[in-house]
Amino acid sequence: MQLQVARIGKPHGIRGEVTVQVMTDAPGDRFVPGVTFTVEPAGSGPLTVSSARWNKDILLLGFEEVADRNRAEQLRGAKLFVETAELDDEDDEGWYEHELVGLEARVGDAVVGKVTALNTAPAQDLLMVTTPDGEEILVPFVEQIVPEVNIEAGYILLTPPEGLFELNSGDAAQADGEGGE
Repeated sequence: MQLQVARIGKPHGIRGEVTVQVMTDAPGDRFVPGVTFTVEPAGSGPLTVSSARWNKDILLLGFEEVADRNRAEQLRGAKLFVETAELDDEDDEGWYEHELVGLEARVGDAVVGKVTALNTAPAQDLLMVTTPDGEEILVPFVEQIVPEVNIEAGYILLTPPEGLFELNSGDAAQADGEGGE
């Protein structure tokens, strides 16, 4: 199975470097010279890392197959993948998106939706939970709100603070926008 570890952003400079949106907890281990990634769309790869460096909070990658800015621009939006068989199974600290998507989201015994995505962010990750009526709710993926992830049984247990689902619903957002200014 393929696991996405990054998405290529805009070119940086004239020598073919690109910015990347990192989607892994171990960028120092994943983005090193010599590592080859499967790319989507397939016609853009595979790509082999020739250089990796940080510019403030942005990871810049150079690839052996990319010599100039024009070729780097063609890669914008491409996704970088690794085989999950290459992953270290000793890390029990977290979950990957492909493990979470499709799990039932429960509050107590009540099913409130299904996990449809994991949005990784610098401060904290967010689970996208789609309710039975199609609303998308962002749930902070922290232990206080998601105390249990049971992949084998196919669910996550939520203990959301009061109003989390109402605040994130489209109806509440529209009502807030209609208020007087």
